[in-house]
Amino acid sequence: MARMTIDGRRARGETSRRAIMNRAVHIASVDGLGGLSIGGLATEASMSKGGIVALFGTKEQLQLATIAAAADIFRESVVLPGLAVEGGLTRLRALTDAWLAYSENRVFAGGCFFAAANAEFGSRQGPVRDAIAASMTEWQEFLHGTIERAVARGELPAHTDAGQLTFEITSVLDGANSTSLLFGSSEPYARARVAIEKLLAQSS
Repeated sequence: MARMTIDGRRARGETSRRAIMNRAVHIASVDGLGGLSIGGLATEASMSKGGIVALFGTKEQLQLATIAAAADIFRESVVLPGLAVEGGLTRLRALTDAWLAYSENRVFAGGCFFAAANAEFGSRQGPVRDAIAASMTEWQEFLHGTIERAVARGELPAHTDAGQLTFEITSVLDGANSTSLLFGSSEPYARARVAIEKLLAQSS
């Protein structure tokens, strides 16, 4: 009986944690990680501040948990659709299409979560900045590896600079995200798709 009570509490705690994280990632994508507050989330979730502290601890721990939750959503929205596609170049196109859809469809209310987090914490030091950098590095390394896969399969020339192409593609993606947010337009996504096809054509 005691074990069932403990397991029930853990399940309820995990359900509460997921619900709060779902709200936190959207708040942070619009107002920034600095805009997250234990009091604000307590109000949103109809919980006490003590309840939020019990789940997450300090504000920094809350920020780190939010970054981890955002990374999981990003993987589901962008990386997994890419992994479902065979090949190198075909997978690369699937990844860039998924990224543009992730931003254009506002999976996060404020566009790409990590673009916003980088703008906010990129020049700072500390665990929050490091967690953001680690997530962005994971994405860039996956994209880099996909390009190398395309080269190995003969779908891109052997002389392709995978690092340079990764940089150029991510720059196009980030530019489309920021321009769309600023002007409230979907046109940057169409232009980004054209730009990426030109980059791939130039590499071929």
